[in-house]
Amino acid sequence: MLKAPLVVKLGGSLAGSRDLTAWLAALDRFKGPLILVPGGGAFADTVRAMQAKMRFDDQAAHHMALIAMQQYGIALAALWPRLICVSTPAAIRRALRMNQVACWAPAPMALRSALPKSWEVTSDTLSAWLATELQAKKLLLIKSADSGSKLHVGVADLVKAGTIDPLFPHFAAASGAEIFIAGPDWLASAGSLLAQGQVPGARVRLA
Repeated sequence: MLKAPLVVKLGGSLAGSRDLTAWLAALDRFKGPLILVPGGGAFADTVRAMQAKMRFDDQAAHHMALIAMQQYGIALAALWPRLICVSTPAAIRRALRMNQVACWAPAPMALRSALPKSWEVTSDTLSAWLATELQAKKLLLIKSADSGSKLHVGVADLVKAGTIDPLFPHFAAASGAEIFIAGPDWLASAGSLLAQGQVPGARVRLA
C-alpha cells in the first residue's frame, strides 16, 4: 500500500521565473509519493481577459481555468522528466507506484464535484480539496513571494493579504492535512529538507 502522498501546489506566478527550475530540482529530491497541483498563472489570466471581452459566464470561465492549470502542468512536465499529467485517482495511484510524480489535471474530477463553479475556487483551494480526496497528510503551497513568517503564519492573515483565497481555510480544515507555505526564502534549504522527508515552509495555523 502506498504511503500518504505529499500534495504540492506550485504557483502559476513562478512560470518563467528563475526560481521555477530550482523548485522542480528541490521537489525531485523528495523520496515519497508526490502529487503536484499546477497553478493557473498567466494561463488563467488569459481566461480572465477573454471573459471580459466575450462575456461568457463564470461557469465556463471556471472550466477554462481548470484547463489553464492543465496547460501549465504540460509545460512543467516538459521540464521535469518524472512528472506525468494524470486526471483521476486511479491514474494518480498508478503514477505513484511507478515512482513518477503525478501532475494533477483537475478538470475531470473538479467538474464532477460539488465545488463552486466560479473564480472563488483557486488552485490553492483545489489542492486542499484534492488532499481530502486522496487522504494526504501534508499540503505545501509554493508561492513566488514569502508569507512574512519563517515558522508559523495564520490562515486568516494569508486570506487578508490576498495570498490565498477565502474558501481555502474551509477546505484546508476539512482535509485534516498539515499545511505549509513556502516562498523564495525557503528555496535554498528546500532540497535538503525534502530529501530528508521534511516539508519546507512556514506551518499554516488554521485556528
